Amino acid sequence: MKHSINKAAVLGAGVMGAAIAGHLANVGIPTYLLDIVPNQLTPDEEKKGLTLESPLVRNRFATSGIQQLLNSKPAPLYVPENAALLTPGNFADNLNVLAECDWIIEVVVERLDIKQSLLKKVESLRKPGTIVSSNTSGISINSMCVGLSQEFRQHFLGTHFFNPPRYMKLLEIIPGHDTLPEITAYMRSFGEKVLGKGMVICKDTPNFIANRIGVYGMCATIKTMVEMGLTVDEVDALTGRVMCRPKSASFRTLDMVGLDVMLHVAKNVYDAATDPIEKAVFETPAFMGRMLENQWLGDKTRQGFYKKVKTDQGREILVLDYNTMEYRPKQKVKFAALEAAKQAGKPAKQMKALLAGKDNGAEFAWRVQRDVLLYAANLLGEIADDIQSIDDAMRWGFNWDLGPFEIWDALGVPAVADRIKAEGGKLPRVVQDLLAAGRTSFYTQQQSFRYCFNHQTKGDVQERIPEGVIYLAPLKEQNKVIKSNSGASLIDIGDGVCCLEFHSKANSIGADIANMINYSVKEVEQNYAGLVIGNFGQHFSVGANLFLVLMEAEDDEFDELDIMVAEFQKCTMRLKYCQKPVVAAPHGMAVGGGCEVCLHAHQVNAAGETYMGLVEVGVGLVPAGGGTKELTFRAYELEAPKTAVAVGGTNTVQPIINRAFENIAMAKVATSGVEAIKLGLMRATDRVSPNRDRIIGDAKRLVLEMAAAGFVPLRPKKIKATGTPGYAALELAVQTLLWGKQISEHDAKIAKKVAYIVTGGGVTPGTEVTEQDLLDLEREAFLSLLGEPKTLDRMRHMLKFNKPLRN
Repeated sequence: MKHSINKAAVLGAGVMGAAIAGHLANVGIPTYLLDIVPNQLTPDEEKKGLTLESPLVRNRFATSGIQQLLNSKPAPLYVPENAALLTPGNFADNLNVLAECDWIIEVVVERLDIKQSLLKKVESLRKPGTIVSSNTSGISINSMCVGLSQEFRQHFLGTHFFNPPRYMKLLEIIPGHDTLPEITAYMRSFGEKVLGKGMVICKDTPNFIANRIGVYGMCATIKTMVEMGLTVDEVDALTGRVMCRPKSASFRTLDMVGLDVMLHVAKNVYDAATDPIEKAVFETPAFMGRMLENQWLGDKTRQGFYKKVKTDQGREILVLDYNTMEYRPKQKVKFAALEAAKQAGKPAKQMKALLAGKDNGAEFAWRVQRDVLLYAANLLGEIADDIQSIDDAMRWGFNWDLGPFEIWDALGVPAVADRIKAEGGKLPRVVQDLLAAGRTSFYTQQQSFRYCFNHQTKGDVQERIPEGVIYLAPLKEQNKVIKSNSGASLIDIGDGVCCLEFHSKANSIGADIANMINYSVKEVEQNYAGLVIGNFGQHFSVGANLFLVLMEAEDDEFDELDIMVAEFQKCTMRLKYCQKPVVAAPHGMAVGGGCEVCLHAHQVNAAGETYMGLVEVGVGLVPAGGGTKELTFRAYELEAPKTAVAVGGTNTVQPIINRAFENIAMAKVATSGVEAIKLGLMRATDRVSPNRDRIIGDAKRLVLEMAAAGFVPLRPKKIKATGTPGYAALELAVQTLLWGKQISEHDAKIAKKVAYIVTGGGVTPGTEVTEQDLLDLEREAFLSLLGEPKTLDRMRHMLKFNKPLRN
């Protein structure tokens, strides 16, 4: 039977249920969100004269869940309009809609009896073949479907999302004993391709993979902290980036997650554990029990291990002293091993240096890391069949840089094993087998691919790469690089398609990248079917090399700057008028010059999490790589709205020009690929791939589609500028903001320069202008602003503090 998910239902409209429904809406799936019927009215409902029979009351929990999606930060929805795909309802009146659905997700309270009761109702209403899953964080999948039909059990499994579902990559799949293999395979593919998730297959054990190991690590950290007498702030200094973990480290992370959530997950293992040593680790410490009683749960109750308070000097963050249960000011953490580790380079090297230290901080870090590594290795086979699943789960679910087995490798398996044995510890079976096979690491590089140690065969298995994903690193090792310099490489990614990869610091654009753009266009036009522009850096590109621009401006090298800007303009124009299809594949930040590269591609295939915008105003400049020009010309691609007015007898696109002006002058940044389309930074025909890993593969397929359809290169066009009346309208808007003290004098100066460019540069309305006319206006404004002291102050401030200065 061929499966297809076109409509879904989420049962349970709490924080997690609503957020899962929201992410389904993000990827275009109409979804019912259902919850229980309230048993009493709120004061507001009583004032409105509503009764318990009123639909607004009966659907209150689901409606509130949808409203919370619109109010939450960070936004669970790509754009607010996605909420229109969600239909609220309740279990008493609307369960019949389940017959319409292809996927039903249970997200009710974590009680087995309640889940079993609800699933029994679902079984009677769903159509045969409908996939049903539970988002439980730890209750047995097999226990939930006891007594239900075989056909139901064959289509039932666990789908454990991590919070928040839009942003967290991990989605654990937990097949039951009777789940059909094709259902597991379909959901894995659907999760990767449609939901944009990193999929991991788990066994039906308490807390599955990520929470089992992650919460063990948290419990072991707390236990060791108390035993060694360390403080909360000392532990966080030792368990953040220096240990290949997120900056939020241990207790700041716990405050974000919620103490109640963590203790609930810990209790799952505590109740199920038969090993007294494991059980002791998951036991709730007395001081955390008191925190729970006091409702010191973290961010959601405004105090946990940390607490923000107002003082005469502003806001101060206090930290909990778990011995006195009182808050005190944070203290500077001093460990010699920690200070030495910070000088070691990348986090993996810092971790190795820290664990080699001789002070209390190093001893604490070693004990925690050792216990986690042993625990994960001992669970292999019980919670997952392979080491890659465990490592993927910890990287994607807890944002670790390295999974447990990758950490074994980074520290050196023989060295870690020797230290454990010297302390009287017992090595896990998989470590013994690895060393007995003469191996010194769990992962090896073979024929440009990574292979994992298979604990069952004692041999190697190639690391799983999802179908359709193209990684650039293996291609580079296979000598597929056509040309490379310090900032970028042109790589043959097969089937006549090349990928231009940026790899400068933060992928900032300088002369090296500009040179590679020029070379790539020429090479592709002569020898290839098309070009993808993409990379796997943290960000697609943060724009121009601001430090270089500032240095040139401070040295009054304006002729050099003029040449530099003109060359980048030529680069973007070469992309636009390339004779072969060019597809940009942005992800993360694609701002400033990074955005301008995307604007000049023939199509864009963006990751769902793409933050795109022309942000130059924030550093006192205007977009001068063709961004201002391109948004202006794109306004003329769209049909003039009915609200458009005639200026000087010429029908204009002033309202769309206004939008382009606002995007630039207000430095608007789209917070998703979908919002980039909404803002006009991407076209309606551009595409969004929810899974960042797939964007280069998807972009390649798009290039081939365009080539097969008979790609026709663009031809230069002219537009009829809105001219001086258009400028006057924008100038008035700017002046009004200035009078209202909503912007500064310098903001107004920059905004007026933007207005001057987008309206054609002081021409009479209807005057035809070329792209080059606007590029010249961009460059002139950019250079003139570099002569302004306040612009230079903005640039220095951004480089020093990574925040805009409003002067």
